[in-house]
Amino acid sequence: MSLRAVLLDEDQLIAEKEDIDRLVQAFTHCDRFAASTPEQCATRIRFAEVVITNGTPLTREQLSQARHLRLILIGGTGYEYVDHQAASELGIALYNCREYGVDSIAQHTFALMLALTNSISQFQRTVRSQQWQQADTFCLLSEPISELKDKTLVIIGFGAIGQRVQALAQAFGMVVKLAELPGRPLRPERSALDALLPIADIVSLHCPLTDQTRTLFTAERLALMKPSAFLINTARGAIVDEQALAQALAKGRLAGAGIDVFCDEPPAPSHPLLSEALRDKVIATPHVAWGSAQARQKMVYQMVENVSHFTDGKRLRRVI
Repeated sequence: MSLRAVLLDEDQLIAEKEDIDRLVQAFTHCDRFAASTPEQCATRIRFAEVVITNGTPLTREQLSQARHLRLILIGGTGYEYVDHQAASELGIALYNCREYGVDSIAQHTFALMLALTNSISQFQRTVRSQQWQQADTFCLLSEPISELKDKTLVIIGFGAIGQRVQALAQAFGMVVKLAELPGRPLRPERSALDALLPIADIVSLHCPLTDQTRTLFTAERLALMKPSAFLINTARGAIVDEQALAQALAKGRLAGAGIDVFCDEPPAPSHPLLSEALRDKVIATPHVAWGSAQARQKMVYQMVENVSHFTDGKRLRRVI
């Protein structure tokens, strides 16, 4: 089946050129744009049968004017920036990518954990600033180091990523507890989130951002955690009240946080979690947990597969 496509934001796919070329070759013709403003987007999708986007919003008005549009390909899992209700009403199929970054995100989760428990940033500065070289001992234990073994890890969100994190945690000898979100009936082997927070040494977020999970970690919920505990967020920034987290860290009510996602990305230079006062308590990375070379390649390959799924009438990875 011949299809005319438009790629609205090639730069945001963050994939190797040869992989994107493979995606483009799935179509009879594909217009490629590094980025698209809302005004440009309306014009660029007007005659397209397929739209490829990885963050460029698609509104009801834009979709209504794209009379030839049959398929939206999402370069990732989240599609909250697309008016999917409008797409459904207009008969436009929407496919996303799934579980391509499971191993990458699980690995990054532990990179953040280990950076915090092993004081990696602080020890790096110790060496770079010549403090170790000026010491009289062969080692300089100027910062705390804490083993993961026997620590209690609370996992929130037990999909493919949460399950992979559990497996890695068990390899480290950690005690893993699975949290049930507030308002949901308890399932086997899960405990209420608020009951687990007081015993958690580390809490790791792997749930999607929904109305139920938005600002799940309020100041009140953060206060339930031990002052020695760490919070890891590789899910979505808005699951955590960032101001409340910054205050908890600043006042010593929480030991540290590993953050790969923020409410607004990129965050403002004045973001409270990026303050100099919290530099030893916050390990922040720029939304890269998903981004191993292998994961990015899998994502684009899934997009190519999704074109075939659509033309063959298959619903694998179809959202609407």
